[in-house]
Amino acid sequence: MRRLAPALALGAAALVVVTGCGTQGGVATLGNVKLAAAEAVQESAQKAEEVTSYSADLVVESSGKAEDSGKIQGSMVYQSKPELATDVTLDVISFGGRNVPGGARAILVGETVYVKSELLTQLAGATKPWVKVSVGDLDSGGQAEVRQFMDQARQFDLAGTVKLLTASKDVKAVGTETVGGVETTHYSGTFPLAEAVQAFAPQERERLQGQFSHAKNVKFDLWADAQYLPRKVTLSGSEQGTSFTMAANFRDFNEAVTIAAPPADQVGDLPKNPGGN
Repeated sequence: MRRLAPALALGAAALVVVTGCGTQGGVATLGNVKLAAAEAVQESAQKAEEVTSYSADLVVESSGKAEDSGKIQGSMVYQSKPELATDVTLDVISFGGRNVPGGARAILVGETVYVKSELLTQLAGATKPWVKVSVGDLDSGGQAEVRQFMDQARQFDLAGTVKLLTASKDVKAVGTETVGGVETTHYSGTFPLAEAVQAFAPQERERLQGQFSHAKNVKFDLWADAQYLPRKVTLSGSEQGTSFTMAANFRDFNEAVTIAAPPADQVGDLPKNPGGN
């Protein structure tokens, strides 16, 4: 199972959700109220807390040394009410010149995680297409590998990741563009990682620092609609010869979604001694 960790690790930077509405000389407008770009970022953090469901498409690419190069491409559906649930599909997982066959899919419903991956099935010796793990047991034995997968999926947490951009001192509105058929305001700026992560609890701070290990300063571009909701965001950074870029598109905010566990006859438990290790 040790080989599974790098194969399933997404290696993506946390998704950032920042919004605005119209521009006038680098100033965002909301009705007749004008907001400086930095104020719009703060407003976005508050608005992100109100989002209870959404869908997202994501592409992350890294380049540099062979072992650091790769690509992740996938999509996600998220809801926080009536209970926390996510459905993540990764169509492309490639690291160090190797592809994970068939990609992977993970569903979190309440306190149970369901993971489907050909690689996981082969390495763990699972007998069913899906394996399930209790969230409370994710730190034990081989189940820690599933935790790594779900920790990366949490990068889609809008309310949490928007905090990163509030550390920016140079964000500005640079124009208006149509994204996915929606009129948006385009913002651009940077944030220092060391300062941005201070808004998070120690465990989350460590995770974010690991994700951004190839960048001390992260450049971002975001496109926000008139309701202060994100439609597109890109992140990029580089450090010591390794760089990453990320592009994410968001839609279906606060719409009803259906996230359900796989059929019971297709689900098995993760073996206690996966792969015989």
